Amino acid sequence: MNKSPQQVTCEDVEGKTYQVGTDQLTFRPAVYGVIVKDGKILMSKQWDGYDFPGGGIELGEPTDKALLREVKEETGLDVKMGRILHCEHSFFKLPFKGNFVHSIHMYYECRVVGGEISTEFLDEQEKQYADKPEWVDLSKITKVKIYSSGDTNKVLEKYL
Repeated sequence: MNKSPQQVTCEDVEGKTYQVGTDQLTFRPAVYGVIVKDGKILMSKQWDGYDFPGGGIELGEPTDKALLREVKEETGLDVKMGRILHCEHSFFKLPFKGNFVHSIHMYYECRVVGGEISTEFLDEQEKQYADKPEWVDLSKITKVKIYSSGDTNKVLEKYL
């Protein structure tokens, strides 16, 4: 029996939506670090807003190693992985490449154990839109632009 692909709605970083067949999706699990200290949260600076430091898990890479790698790349910091705070799915269009993805976002509480905040480990593509991460006051986090296809309130409910 020949079935037509199911349609899903994907969104890009500007909020534009696309109806996409599931046969056009790439699966991309991703991990993000939530680093809170002294009433502030460390956020990756992206375009004119922020995102949680993190990103895609590489094929064959364990989740914990991916989290440590991604946070280091985007912040320059070494972290210790804590408990999972939130997990959800997302359908979106990747910037630059234009691929449509089905992602599972996993957000972990993290604690800084070393390193220094820097852009040293950003790749060439990230250097086009990302800058040095910043500590954002938790009392102001709901007022800043966040480039995340995840539900920020669910991720931060423990801290707000």
